[in-house]
Amino acid sequence: MIEINQVTKKFQDKKVYVTAVKHVTFTVNAGQVVGLLGENGAGKTTLLRSIATLLTPTDGSIKVGGFDTVKNPDAIKRKIGVLFGGETGLYDRLTARENLEYFATLYGLSKHETKVRIDELAKMFGMKDYMNRKVGGFSKGMRQKVAIARTLIHNPDIILFDEPTTGLDITSSNVFRQLVHQLKRDGKTIIFSSHIMEEVSLLCDSVAMMHKGELVHHGSLEDLYKSEGSRDLNYIFMSKLVRGNEHYAS
Repeated sequence: MIEINQVTKKFQDKKVYVTAVKHVTFTVNAGQVVGLLGENGAGKTTLLRSIATLLTPTDGSIKVGGFDTVKNPDAIKRKIGVLFGGETGLYDRLTARENLEYFATLYGLSKHETKVRIDELAKMFGMKDYMNRKVGGFSKGMRQKVAIARTLIHNPDIILFDEPTTGLDITSSNVFRQLVHQLKRDGKTIIFSSHIMEEVSLLCDSVAMMHKGELVHHGSLEDLYKSEGSRDLNYIFMSKLVRGNEHYAS
């Protein structure tokens, strides 16, 4: 479970404070897949980084699996897998296999566990043909697949994806979607941000919509469709942004 309670995050730009996230509160139950929606600059990545213990909230608190992100960051890092858009976290001079072996070591996996897990992920993402090639020569899509595998190498209970299908072709995007369905069947808790409304509609149990740092909606997709009288998520999203958080009810 992820509990976000009145979280505010401010950054100082010279002498001016900029509020990236403002009084955000919502809960993600274990086993849920939640889509985090918002335009660029809405505060999505800041919120995800705060959940991942990479940023400290200015106000409010976040608990992940019962642990506070400020008081117990190490306990949380062992339970989560994180992928941020544009940041693959890979080493260009290492092969795909060597990258995954390195991160598996950081998480304390044995050599046997590492081999089994890498073989599973390589098969899942169709990466067998280039596992022994250096990442520096990979296309954006190839790098992204290895980065997703890195995120999952330690079989985390909670997974945070920021624009996970960026750079993936249609086939690879479909593989990712199948992966999310499998992770959900395995009881994993997932939050992922996306600009692809079809992806969110297909994969998510619920959505959290942000606008200018504030939460304008959080709830199940089915309840959202009923309340808006439409199943067009793109239309609903734009409508929510126009209305802001005036009508928000969790």
